[in-house]
Amino acid sequence: MIKMKKQLMLVASICLMFAFQAEAQKSKATSLFNGKDLTGWTIYGTEKWFVEDGLLVCESGPDKGYGYLGTDESFKDFEVEVDFRQQANGNSGIFIRSSIEGTKVSGWQAEVAPPGHDTGGVYESYGRGWLIKPDPEKDKYLKMGKWNTMKVRVVGPTITTWLNGHEMITLTDDKIGEAEGSIALQIHDGGGIKVEWRKLKVTRL
Repeated sequence: MIKMKKQLMLVASICLMFAFQAEAQKSKATSLFNGKDLTGWTIYGTEKWFVEDGLLVCESGPDKGYGYLGTDESFKDFEVEVDFRQQANGNSGIFIRSSIEGTKVSGWQAEVAPPGHDTGGVYESYGRGWLIKPDPEKDKYLKMGKWNTMKVRVVGPTITTWLNGHEMITLTDDKIGEAEGSIALQIHDGGGIKVEWRKLKVTRL
């Protein structure tokens, strides 16, 4: 009887160890960009996406249309963090739980834009439009032409964004909660856009 109890305790300990390891692996941040090429990503549209000096760069092309760079992997509950630096017109964004066909995206964008244009707000493309904008006072946290850090956390129906460590918005929306899909970076239409990205990492939650 004692021997059996010891065996059961051993089995329980092993199971617990594997559970802890699985949880640790699940919550570990992984890089989405290797600093060399676009492995793990797909380009949508004719706008320019390339790697230069270890940075991921997006620029408007001659068509001056929308463009996207989407992960080949799909994500549900996660936290994504990335540094961005806007050169010229920085109108871009980070899409979550998205699907893309051509240059039409279904998903939700954490806005990356020039001053006065709601960086950190959430926009639903080809749907309801703006779902939430940050308090205009928070626009002071954006450093145009310098490196900024955007963090987006999505758990169930709730999305929260931070810009340079400052919470910009929190939104709970049932439609967002039902979705799953890729993480994508955007080039807005209109031309003249250039944004540099680095340190893209994601943590599954």
